[in-house]
Amino acid sequence: MDFVSTRIITDDIARLVEFYEKATGVQAAWSTEDFAELKTPSATLAIGSTRTVPLFAPGAARPADNHSVITEFLVDDVDRVHGNLTGFVADFVNEPTTMPWGNRSLLFRDPDGHLVNFFAPVTPAAIAKFAR
Repeated sequence: MDFVSTRIITDDIARLVEFYEKATGVQAAWSTEDFAELKTPSATLAIGSTRTVPLFAPGAARPADNHSVITEFLVDDVDRVHGNLTGFVADFVNEPTTMPWGNRSLLFRDPDGHLVNFFAPVTPAAIAKFAR
């Protein structure tokens, strides 16, 4: 088994894709007007419109209704990225903070309210964990 992607369902796919393109610097690849993917070397963030939900199971997913998942991106410099996102991101949940497990973290919400974490390892153990 190989974990391939996480998909977000939204009522406004163009807005959400544009947000993630700007926040990550990754250009989305559109398959249809209802589905786009932002591919990074290690994972893919898929974004689908609510019109795709009935293809799986009607009512199985609801847009802007996530209260338990955090989408995480490894970045080089959390503080620099925070500066780049200031004025663009409307809802920062925390400022850059070093977590007890050794990552410097910046938590914010996307336009649909989903939590996004941009983080960088800063302790030797965390750096070793994410070494490529």
